[in-house]
Amino acid sequence: MSRFRLDPDRLPPEAEKLRGEVRSFLADELKDFPAWKRAYTWMGSDPDFSRKVGERGWIGMTWPERYGGGERTSFERYVVLEEMLAAGAPVAAHWIADRQSGPLLLKYGTEEQRHEILPGICRGEVYFCIGMSEPDSGSDLASVRTRAEPDDGGWRINGTKLWTSGAAGAHYMIALIRTSVAEKKHQGLSQFLIPLQNRDDVSIRPIRDLAGNDHFCEVTFEDTRVDADALIGEEGAGWGQVMAELAYERSGPERYLSCQPLLEGLARHLGPAPSERARIAIGKQVAHLATLRQMTLSLAGLLERGENPALEASVTKDLGGVFEQDLPGIVQGLVADEPRTDDDGSDLQNLLAHLTQNAPSFSLRGGTREVLRGIIARGLGLR
Repeated sequence: MSRFRLDPDRLPPEAEKLRGEVRSFLADELKDFPAWKRAYTWMGSDPDFSRKVGERGWIGMTWPERYGGGERTSFERYVVLEEMLAAGAPVAAHWIADRQSGPLLLKYGTEEQRHEILPGICRGEVYFCIGMSEPDSGSDLASVRTRAEPDDGGWRINGTKLWTSGAAGAHYMIALIRTSVAEKKHQGLSQFLIPLQNRDDVSIRPIRDLAGNDHFCEVTFEDTRVDADALIGEEGAGWGQVMAELAYERSGPERYLSCQPLLEGLARHLGPAPSERARIAIGKQVAHLATLRQMTLSLAGLLERGENPALEASVTKDLGGVFEQDLPGIVQGLVADEPRTDDDGSDLQNLLAHLTQNAPSFSLRGGTREVLRGIIARGLGLR
């Protein structure tokens, strides 16, 4: 039976030293940034901001220098992410490329792909989206119907990807695509690096959600031609590669810091002498936050040691989703102000409105609660 490797880790001195530099940068860059924009945290996009982060060397921090990276530790990267998220910085443009697409190419890509693409990611100028989910497949990631067939030394792709965040502004998609029919649906899958911009054989349709955002997209491939070297890793090995990619996606502090600006806004609203009920409620949330922080710090330690944190990341992501989804309701139970999205609303009302509308999705993105708990059960030998 597996055990959870969530042993306590501490940030080394060089990581804590970096924290002050990041805070100073954010205080200057975000001094006029309104509260409602901070509520978007890692879903807020600003290419100019991403380029400035790249100039600081804070994208691709752990990657080799020959690809534009900084060869710094996972702990230093953790500090940068933590400060960015706590401040509600608009990191979405480069977020996916830095978090998972770049590491995937480092592990499975070709040298040509690495030299061509990774330096642009590190500069904050090249953006990625994830092509996993499909229409009518629900949370069953292996139910892939998009097909890639050999075509004159390359591949021809047909099918549709759905809920593809940021696709409208992305330069590349890494897509999970079926390349052969197999007895088991997890087999016969491969990953492809697909350029998205300025082509007629790819259509991208933004989808507006209930909160009024349109970062979700439907991406349709119609006889889309890619070269042979668009295949990432080995043909048919896509499922294992995706599982490694999802470990990166689920292991970071974004899995509990999406509501951090709201928690801080609540504390400011209640002032230095909150009621006993409010103190108890905030105390419980801070205790949960501290626990989740230690868990994600342990995940950073696993990554630093080159270990795969898939099981531990699933636990952390599940608990983080519960924490984030609970917070808007707790705030509404403590303050009389109703959520508002207009200019007359207070900072707290604007934060509350945004996160109340978006919190239901927090247990869907990066894997549904049911899927995560299935992974946990298998890791513990229970199924």
